Amino acid sequence: MCRWAAYCGEPIFLEDVMTRPRHSLIAQSQQAAECKTVTNGDGFGLAWYDHRTAPGLYRDMYPAWSDPNLRALCEQVRSHLFLGHVRASTGSAVARDNCHPFVVDRWSFMHNGQIGGFDGFRKQADMMIPDEIYTNRRGTTDSEVMFLLAHAYGLEEDPIAALSEAAGQLRALSEAHGCAPHMRISAALSDGEALYVMRASSDHIAPTVYYKWSDSRRGWAVVSEPLEMDETGWHELPPSHLARFTRSGVDLFPMAAG
Repeated sequence: MCRWAAYCGEPIFLEDVMTRPRHSLIAQSQQAAECKTVTNGDGFGLAWYDHRTAPGLYRDMYPAWSDPNLRALCEQVRSHLFLGHVRASTGSAVARDNCHPFVVDRWSFMHNGQIGGFDGFRKQADMMIPDEIYTNRRGTTDSEVMFLLAHAYGLEEDPIAALSEAAGQLRALSEAHGCAPHMRISAALSDGEALYVMRASSDHIAPTVYYKWSDSRRGWAVVSEPLEMDETGWHELPPSHLARFTRSGVDLFPMAAG
């Protein structure tokens, strides 16, 4: 499993989430507390929004803790919305193209979890992506397929519905051709204006997602694990829910049953 963290609010330095807290995302890459894999060293990535519509993107296949350029970037870059990810592969190759976040035009996406038995039906999943969108396929992960399917299902018009439909279609493929658990998902998606987050599972184990408004940061931190282990005020996103975070607040949406 992987760990991720995102932020939406007034501009802050990336280090305020990525590196400075005692249980920052970089700390979680070596010492995760709420997943099976304590170490998440199969790559990392950042996507951040500033003056341009498309996000900046920095990814590599090496462990996040070993890259001094990542720390330097986080110390210098300010952003009102950013996504960070540290990867523990569930089977796909350790390669830059498989590192999150994935970016297409103004959209960025990252994921923690798995679609059960994906390697056995990867061809069928890829074939569900329309040709004009498939040109953006770079890696071999189920995460990237989910992102591209969301584009196919109307991401520009309704991100909540598109992400739900993409997850549902992949779960259906797993139920037909894969293995249990058919779906475990925590995912974050953004267009630079809002942050959309999903937490879902086909069984009773859903990857963790927490969120908190911070007066000091003047924004929302949304994370796999709290940034300070003894800090109060974190809320857990309920399973089978999506959330939309903006500077003005958060809205929760239950996922359709099935």
